[in-house]
Amino acid sequence: MMKQKHFIDSHKGLTGVFILGLMAVFHQWENPTAWVYLALHGAYGSLWVLKSRIFPDKSWEQPVSLIVGVVKFWGGLTLYWIAPILLTLRDVHAPGWYQGMCIALYAVGVFIHFSSDMQKYTQLRLAPEKLITDGMFARVRNPNYFGELLIYLSFGLLAMHWAPILVLFLFITAYWLPMMRRKDRSLARFPEFSAYQQRTKLFIPFLF
Repeated sequence: MMKQKHFIDSHKGLTGVFILGLMAVFHQWENPTAWVYLALHGAYGSLWVLKSRIFPDKSWEQPVSLIVGVVKFWGGLTLYWIAPILLTLRDVHAPGWYQGMCIALYAVGVFIHFSSDMQKYTQLRLAPEKLITDGMFARVRNPNYFGELLIYLSFGLLAMHWAPILVLFLFITAYWLPMMRRKDRSLARFPEFSAYQQRTKLFIPFLF
């Protein structure tokens, strides 16, 4: 049986190809904003596939049927493709300073997301029964999700439309936050978790 990661990795890995297809359909070869978007979102998809190979997340190792994988994972992740569709369809030309802001937001998000996932993978291999409370997890209990927030926010902002931001908000409320709550309940088995929870934020540094 296939695993969840097979659907997630294939979708993210094909994102760059999909964006190139959009650029061809909507004749965006001379649009710098489209190229910047391709570089950001396409690179993120490739990096995700590499991450899945080098330091995989155990939560995506669960088996899943073909129908559930296609509907739940491919169908859900396809909502993130609304941003490049709107960008290329509407021939968006973002100002240079605005593109720079989105690139910076993306870079910070990539650093936080992948470095925290690497730390979690390494520490769980070395000490599987120890609560992670230092490094990227010293102030936020889910820095990987915060990094992803910045990444997808950069995509949505670059498209200069409200729809991708709405999709991101829906993912956060319907999927990300419930996952974080379940993780908290699981980590509550550690005696030191209560003190750790009190001095950290769930998701966004200094705010929430």
